[in-house]
Amino acid sequence: MKLTRRKVLKANGAVLSLPLFHSLARSAQDKLQAKPSQKLAILYIPNGIVRRCFFPGEENAELPGFIGNFDADKTKNQRRFKQDPGIYPLQLSQSMRPLADHASDITLITGLDRSYKNGQDVHAQGASCYLTSLSPEQAAARGVRHPNGRTLDQVIGDVVGRSTAFNTLEISCNGFTTPKEPIEFDNISWYGPNKMAPSIKDPKKLYDRLFLRDGLGSHLSDVTDLVLADANSLSRKLGRDDKETMAQFMHMIRDIELRIRKLDKLLANADIRIPKNEVLPRGEYIRLQADLMLLAFQMGITNVCTFMIGPERWDATLMYEGVFDKPVQHHSMTHNQKGEGYKEVQKIDLFHIRQYAYVLSRMKAIREADGTSLLDNSIVAYGAGLGDGATHQYYDLPMIVAGKGGGKIRQGRHLKCPSGTLNSNLWLTFARIMGLELKQFADSTGEISDLTA
Repeated sequence: MKLTRRKVLKANGAVLSLPLFHSLARSAQDKLQAKPSQKLAILYIPNGIVRRCFFPGEENAELPGFIGNFDADKTKNQRRFKQDPGIYPLQLSQSMRPLADHASDITLITGLDRSYKNGQDVHAQGASCYLTSLSPEQAAARGVRHPNGRTLDQVIGDVVGRSTAFNTLEISCNGFTTPKEPIEFDNISWYGPNKMAPSIKDPKKLYDRLFLRDGLGSHLSDVTDLVLADANSLSRKLGRDDKETMAQFMHMIRDIELRIRKLDKLLANADIRIPKNEVLPRGEYIRLQADLMLLAFQMGITNVCTFMIGPERWDATLMYEGVFDKPVQHHSMTHNQKGEGYKEVQKIDLFHIRQYAYVLSRMKAIREADGTSLLDNSIVAYGAGLGDGATHQYYDLPMIVAGKGGGKIRQGRHLKCPSGTLNSNLWLTFARIMGLELKQFADSTGEISDLTA
């Protein structure tokens, strides 16, 4: 049997693409090709953040009052985060403290704005236009509604996706099966104007997409059982380090299978008076979807993924286990930050940051064929399309960037960009790190060169 560095195990319709194994490399050329590919993950958080707890130096800032409708731009001259541009030591704010173990792996970027224009709901525009960033002039020239367009992940996937099964992978942690808002509130990836790249919300469906050959057949309850004999046979031919990688990889898949069953049981046993798509514990759900994303990276199924931690607005109760005793409405809470109200909203900010920290921990633990970690070879962005949920501001956007991008990113710093720097400049930077030779992305005016090594 001829062995390749990326062995594929098959059984009864299941296809399990394994990580690269150095011990199967036959030549110096094989080993050269075994250099890990770069990965890009864009994690999106809904409804902005409590900025006085997120941005260092904002601790005693005035608490914002509610500003709704299409008036998000009315505070831009009064409430902008004031900073002297440059590179500074990283200070972990209250909301960033769960990232203490990853301080040397992350960079906080402040001063970012997104392109905005009245006429479309701020929440819808925050999500659907987060990765498009067309200027009004560009949109007019293309005959599309500002600022819709083709998103960054799709542009990058067009180039780097040629060597993977999927150009991109779109994942959402919105457990609702019945829409409560238009699609613009629930999608950050778009093929083009009005052409949504549908995200996968159901962990079982995401699992099926990763393992079912040609999209045929019904759900495979246990991929590990189906391919175990073939996997054991292959393991005997591997070196010691690769055997350990193989064992960890198979354990990860089995763990995912068991967690999917657990969530299915939770839904099956839910009180019938509560809509069953509302009772998923948010942390378990998000971490399961995240592990499926990392599995897709590790298997070489895709190198580009968008990951919505939650939908924009959606006045629906969600269960933040370990935070509140009963389900709460994140969106409505962001509108009531006066007095002690902001402290309740910040609990959700901290909850989301903990899920990000989990992703980073998992990526640091996953070893690539050359001994580096998955995080070493990735860009993992964490941010929102709104700077604050009460004011609906489109400026001073929160942004954390983790990973070394294959050695191209310097970490452990706070980059203070000139106020008003377009977030499309960051998207252009990401695209170039991922190997694209772009002169401009959307309304970008140049890359953020201080981010790269």
